[in-house]
Amino acid sequence: MLLPDNIHPELSIYYNGSVILTELEKEPEQKLLELYHNVKKSNDMSFSVFVLSLDWLYLIQSAQISEKGVVKKCL
Repeated sequence: MLLPDNIHPELSIYYNGSVILTELEKEPEQKLLELYHNVKKSNDMSFSVFVLSLDWLYLIQSAQISEKGVVKKCL
């Protein structure tokens, strides 16, 4: 896997995905906006970066989002 070398690691999708997974470790099922609020408290992440990182976690089958807006950790 190639990691970006032209940006700060804190701005990468890998880092931000790990921040989301760390929050999901504490509580494996959270509502989308609740999860964003919790992530924002620990890391000043914009909503667009949060959604992009969540999409990446979905693509690698690490998180799911229900139709009711509940994010669930899959690992």
